[in-house]
Amino acid sequence: MRLADRHATAEGPPEPVLAAEDLSVELGGLPVLRGITMSVRCGEAVALLGGNGSGKSTLVRALLGLIPAQRGSVELFGTPLRSFRQWSKVGYVPQRSTGGLAGAKVKEVVASGRLAHRKPFVPASAKDRQAVSDALRAVGLQDRADAEMAHLSGGQQQRVLIARALTNAPQLLVLDEPTAGVDREHQQVLATVLAELVQGGTSVLVVLHDLGPLGGLIDRAVVLREGRVVHDGDLGELVAAHHNHHGHHEVEEPVLDLGFLDGTVER
Repeated sequence: MRLADRHATAEGPPEPVLAAEDLSVELGGLPVLRGITMSVRCGEAVALLGGNGSGKSTLVRALLGLIPAQRGSVELFGTPLRSFRQWSKVGYVPQRSTGGLAGAKVKEVVASGRLAHRKPFVPASAKDRQAVSDALRAVGLQDRADAEMAHLSGGQQQRVLIARALTNAPQLLVLDEPTAGVDREHQQVLATVLAELVQGGTSVLVVLHDLGPLGGLIDRAVVLREGRVVHDGDLGELVAAHHNHHGHHEVEEPVLDLGFLDGTVER
């Protein structure tokens, strides 16, 4: 079910939960993002696509205030980023790195998502424990709560990190390359988990190098190339443009370079 079916109202399209206007970022004095304007609306699933070095991860970090922007503005839930304080509304899953978590148990990693709600040295409350249990159930890992992270597959580890972000029941979930290094079977499980969250009203912004099983979840695709937005629209239009170019060799110059989509779109 697409965004238009899930959220159509007489009042018009849903309000954005995340919006960037003319956002530019430099790293080491070099431009990485060049005038990015984009948004994620309430209940929408947006894929941020592009090849290596296109600026996807940098954009996500700038949108969340993790790195400074040289120009432009960002709003979260209608509030300027510099004034935003309701971070429990936002769940962030960075690129998977569990090196420091190898000896930790699954439930400990997930429970760390609730630390901002607890006073130092105070045991977890019943509400905290319930939030952890609910998050593990959402990703289908309630039976692995006492397992060590090192004993899980890459796909299961990724689901644990998603569960950690879900402990605060965020209204916006941002994921950076959640399928990287994850086999096809676990990518499908991730797609099912995210689809259920979106169906429940959670807005999702997900960084992908290719779509894979997550293609059926996406309402809209934003494609970056060399730090600029080169496509922002319906995923079907993007795929059709790509297939049209590859099926008609007389087109001298493609509108978009979508080689990273080859063989990965599942509709």
